Amino acid sequence: MNSIPDPRLAALAAADSSVRLRAALAVGTDPWPGALDALLHRCAVEPDFFVRDMLTWALTRLPAGHTVPRLCAELGSGRAQARGQALHTLSKIGDRAAWPAITPALLHDADTEVARSAWRAAVVLAPEQDRAALAAELATGFARGDRETRLSLSRALVALGEAAEPVLRAAADSVDPAVRAHASVTRRMLDDPEAGFALAVDEAKRVAALGPDRKESTEC
Repeated sequence: MNSIPDPRLAALAAADSSVRLRAALAVGTDPWPGALDALLHRCAVEPDFFVRDMLTWALTRLPAGHTVPRLCAELGSGRAQARGQALHTLSKIGDRAAWPAITPALLHDADTEVARSAWRAAVVLAPEQDRAALAAELATGFARGDRETRLSLSRALVALGEAAEPVLRAAADSVDPAVRAHASVTRRMLDDPEAGFALAVDEAKRVAALGPDRKESTEC
């Protein structure tokens, strides 16, 4: 048995990030199934964003029948980066066979980046009959996290389109003004995808503060 490591795979762990980037590019350009283990391992520990993105691309170049089951297994990893990268890669592959692996636990992962990756993957992978239930699950996260997290959640709900309408209507009547504000922002983004999030946040805050039956005067 040949125990000499493949130099193409060994380079994935090089000290220089530019070497690792070129190695991931080389593996993706000429993919072979034997690279799967090395790519998955590196995804879990790679510190450089651009290298991680290239690793994901290399994984998408392998047969989905090989990669999707292994990526789904990575979702149970105790390492947040492994879960996040697996979710990101599954969203790029787009194989709906992975949908059952997107659990509520992942959608509400304690690591915010993992949760955001789960939202994006879920929107891509959810079959039509499950999109309304997904919207309801996502809506439980209204008003949580920082601005970027809220924006990510809004974008996920907007991507669900009509399936998100019932939860947005329900959230608009929430007793929590922060939930109402976040729902208002999302409603505006759904109606006008080009609308700026910061402007919508300010408007939603005013609406929540004034109440549903009052309007802020814009007269001078």
